[in-house]
Amino acid sequence: MADQWAKRAPWTGIVAIVMFVVAFIISGETPDFDASTRDILDFYNGDQTNQVIASILLLYGSILLVFFAAALRSALRGAEALSLLVLIGGTLLASGLVIFAGLNFTLADLANSDHLDRIAPGTLQSLNALNSDFFFPTVIGTAIFLISAALAIFATGALPRWMGWVALVLGIVAITPVGFFAFLALGIWIVVAAVLMMQRAGSEPGPGPGAQQPSAS
Repeated sequence: MADQWAKRAPWTGIVAIVMFVVAFIISGETPDFDASTRDILDFYNGDQTNQVIASILLLYGSILLVFFAAALRSALRGAEALSLLVLIGGTLLASGLVIFAGLNFTLADLANSDHLDRIAPGTLQSLNALNSDFFFPTVIGTAIFLISAALAIFATGALPRWMGWVALVLGIVAITPVGFFAFLALGIWIVVAAVLMMQRAGSEPGPGPGAQQPSAS
């Protein structure tokens, strides 16, 4: 079972990234953090279905991302503390994405409410501002995930060293004003890491035909 997990678990990272890409494409460019109530209503009234689907894709993709982080931790288990940080960082990153999914879903739901007159205009503007700017959990998760993965790769050699250097650079960039580009590149890094993990799992020799089975005592 462990061998099957090692071979198949990296797919969770690839599928997660596909879900994120589709979600971002269909959600489009949401209103700016300082958009007026009318602009927010116009956007979500005309695009409710796409926003709901995008939110659900972010949710499901985040679940798969945590499974991938667990698989990567297993591949880097030679560096115990660092590999644990990989899982923690991946979980924080997924949590940040789920926050965005929840805020986006709520905005789409409220904007299409049958009782819109009961909702204070400031409510929509506050939720929209959070949906635009509440990215700190995602930043923290991205940085911890990538930097700890980089250091674990250097320590264990479980993935090529160049993957470690790329992860280290992206992890540092993630906490700078241009961190959004590191987040975009993270998707490519995860896909490449997943492919390399599957190749490694497929090349590891299993027990030979003459291997002795443990005897029952």
